[in-house]
Amino acid sequence: QVQLVESGGGLVQAGGSLRLSCGASRSISSFDAMAWYRQASGKQRERVARITVSGTTNYADSVKGRFTISRDNAKDTVYLQMDSLKPEDTAVYYCNAEITFIKNYWGQGTQVTVSS
Repeated sequence: QVQLVESGGGLVQAGGSLRLSCGASRSISSFDAMAWYRQASGKQRERVARITVSGTTNYADSVKGRFTISRDNAKDTVYLQMDSLKPEDTAVYYCNAEITFIKNYWGQGTQVTVSS
């Protein structure tokens, strides 16, 4: 069983920054990709950013230029640097580990609240 533990969420003013961390209980290199998703109240979960085992990244249009996903294989940790935060970024953020077409693992989530 894989455990993913998110941290770094909190309350921040609009325009501020936060860095989320996701620690995995096994080597993140064993997954095809790692990703961050978010789910705002009353909305569907959406993928925010994804990074493959080779380091290829992609982002939702709503966060391009503001968010950066990165990975530290030695620490089995994935990060999401969030800058220029907006109130619409308020959501629970979830870490995801993907074995493509086979399995997805999820963390329990961390709350990010951006005040205007």
